[in-house]
Amino acid sequence: MQQKVLFVCLGNICRSPLARALFQKHLEDRNLTHRFSCDSAGTSGLHQGENADPRTLKNAAQNGLLFNHSARQFRVTDFEEFDHIVVMDESNEVNVLKLCRADHHAQKVSRMRNWDEENPGANVPDPWYGGEEGFEEVFRILERSTLALLKDLSKV
Repeated sequence: MQQKVLFVCLGNICRSPLARALFQKHLEDRNLTHRFSCDSAGTSGLHQGENADPRTLKNAAQNGLLFNHSARQFRVTDFEEFDHIVVMDESNEVNVLKLCRADHHAQKVSRMRNWDEENPGANVPDPWYGGEEGFEEVFRILERSTLALLKDLSKV
């Protein structure tokens, strides 16, 4: 049975779709698509149905990663559907945990940078208001963090 991972940020147009795309690439590169599946969502429904932010897509393409996306809002049913809910920052964590209806659901929630050896437990910064350097920083954080997450989950 596949382990299902959901990446969550605020609008589901910058960080979480990029995390999903990077995790998916790591799966494909390591022939692990039979063991894992992934998706992404936002705590806000403001951008539902939209593609990823053009700056995210541009930065990803500059780093050799192409992907399609359609933003969606996090749902209470995601707690049942997914084994791991990986949030990008403290605000996302608070908003997701507010929707928990059971202790075992809360145990599925963790922060993306828990797997970042450069700054464990920190927030993944939201690049929305910054320039290209912010999108590149987020790419690098998510590239190493999603790989470390996969390595950790693959041990099981």
